[in-house]
Parts: sequence; C-alpha cells; structure tokens
Amino acid sequence: MNIYDSTADYISNIPLMKAWPAATTLLEQAAFKKPRDWRLPILTCETVGGNVSQAIPAAASIACALIGILLIDDMLDDDPRGEFHRIGAAQAANFASAFLAASSQAIVQSEALPKNKLLAMKSLSQMMASISLGQYLDVQNPSDEAGYWKVVELKSSSFFRSAFELGALFGNAPVEVVNRIGEIGSLYGEMIQIHDDLNDTMQVPANSDWIQRRSALPILFARLVDHPARARFEELYPYAGSNSRFLKEAQEILIQCGAVSYCIYQLLNRRQTVLGILSTLPVPHSGREGLTSFVEQMVVPAYRLFEEVSGVPFAPTTFKIKADGE
Repeated sequence: MNIYDSTADYISNIPLMKAWPAATTLLEQAAFKKPRDWRLPILTCETVGGNVSQAIPAAASIACALIGILLIDDMLDDDPRGEFHRIGAAQAANFASAFLAASSQAIVQSEALPKNKLLAMKSLSQMMASISLGQYLDVQNPSDEAGYWKVVELKSSSFFRSAFELGALFGNAPVEVVNRIGEIGSLYGEMIQIHDDLNDTMQVPANSDWIQRRSALPILFARLVDHPARARFEELYPYAGSNSRFLKEAQEILIQCGAVSYCIYQLLNRRQTVLGILSTLPVPHSGREGLTSFVEQMVVPAYRLFEEVSGVPFAPTTFKIKADGE
C-alpha cells in the first residue's frame, strides 16, 4: 500500500475537498513531497498492534492539519518558500481554514469506535488551540530560554503529541497507553525542534534564523550565557545573516561557547526519557522496536554534526546526562 496515495485519496473524498478542486491540487502537491509527519499515526498505530488501514483516517487528519498549519506559519514567518507568495495571502488563509476543518472531518467520517473518535477530536482540538497560541508567541520572538521552551511546548510538542495519540487511538489502544505514547510524541516534538535549530544555525549560506534574527536555541545560548566571546557574538549577530564572514565567525563561537554541545545535551536528555517510557510500554515487542528505531534516527544527525564541528568522535558519556532530565 502506498501510504501517501491512500491518505490523499481518503482526504479527497471528504465533501469539502470534493467541492474544491484547487484545494485538491494543494493536497496533491503536499503528498508528492511525501512528508514524514504523515506517517506518524501509522507508526504509532502499528506500535500498539494496529495496521495501516486502521490508521489512514488518523494520517489524513494529521496531513490536513499540517497543510493548514504550514500555510499559516509561512505567512507569519514571511518564509520566502511559502505558498502564499504564489497564491496570495487571502487565498492561503482560506485554504488553511479549509484544511484545518478537513482535519476534523477526517476523524468524523472514519469507522473508528465512537469513544475513540471523541478522544481523537479532543486531542486534535487541543493541538490546534495550543499551536495558535504558540504561533502568537513565536512571532514576538522570545528573548529568553523560558519563552523559547514555552513556544516549543505549544507548537512542536503539541503537534507531535496529537499525531502520536491519534495513531494509538485508531489502533484501539487503552487510554493509559495512548497517554504514554502522547508523552513520547511531546518529547519527540522537542527533539525535532532542537534538531532543526542546530541544523538551521549551522547552515551555509545563512538560514532564515540568522536573516530574521530568530531565537533559535543555539543563538539564545550564545547571547544569554556568560562566556568570553559573548560581546563579540552580539556584534556579529545583526549582520551574520547577510555577511558570510561574520556568519562563519558567529558559527565558530556557537561551537566554542558550548551552544552546540548544550543542544546535543538537551537532545540526548529527551532521548533517554523516551527510551525509559518505551521500556515499560505495554505494547507488542515489534511495535516497541519500531518506535524505538524511529526515535533513534532523530539523534544520529546530531552525532554527525557534533563530529563535524568538533573534529572528535561522538560519545554520549561526554554530555553526562542526568536521570529524569535534571
């Protein structure tokens, strides 16, 4: 079964989509890119012993939510790759509303048990409300780490929590298992954000985090923590997005001051917590192995980045991870 085709076909049969060919075109464009996040409900459905067919409505719901969220997020961030540049902000806003509505309809028209539909709708509505507040706070560009983690909690963590929960619900898992898998999804969302911040700040040429002076975690660390190059980093920061020489020096400071190591430490702390939850999760062994492997794939690029910027082999013990995220 082609998961992306099956998911797109399911969405196309939602009455709203049938009546709006232009929205279907956007859907096809999104499906063509094979977004990894569309697969998340299928992954967690299989984790609890379900199958792909059971999870397609959940995957469709998350796919629609993701399309709507990205349309809005790109406008708020003025992302040069945003679809709104091609179709206009008004049309993008209309499409975003349509796909967010279709996200709920995908659940309603499914054949899931009524109690699971209700729990799925609750998870989905909580996610959308959290992301709306997170987007509001994010455009204000948090200036401290507490503000940064609040935005991550509201945006990234809430999205992945819901994606993980929906898959488990459509796999007919008990509520306590759904909640634990939701915790894993929330932590995975934090890992995704840390991973993206690391990659974005170390990219050449400058990523939008530098150009728009966004509060990515490594940049916040370099600006807020007391270290010998802090003043110099503040001098470079406003110009690193447009000057390659300044960017290179600023990135070297991120390495030297411990910003990169700090991000990897945070990433590994969450990995440890996830593995702890997985070790006691009452699911089939094959499901636990599949979800464990999926999470482990998230930290491998961080290992490589550390080796690339430091020139030494990666060793998790270097970061002295403490129990329970202390």
